[in-house]
Amino acid sequence: MMNYEDCKYTVEDIDKVVAFKTWSDRKKIDTLFHIDCTQYCNMGIDSTIKEKQEVRTRSRSIYRAIKSIDITLGKLLLDSMDR
Repeated sequence: MMNYEDCKYTVEDIDKVVAFKTWSDRKKIDTLFHIDCTQYCNMGIDSTIKEKQEVRTRSRSIYRAIKSIDITLGKLLLDSMDR
């Protein structure tokens, strides 16, 4: 279950989240998904093409981090981006 403490992380914290020793893999992946969701929720109809591309690039970084934790899930996410 996510709580307020997990919501304080941003894209800059991806490596930090992956490196946590006391967190379960599930908690790490959930936090990474929350970071990804937050960046998409902050986009709007007024977002430029460049901003949308940057979000997509950051999502790819997040999915690579997830792949380092769970190779099957990460591969599935990365493959779905390429379609």
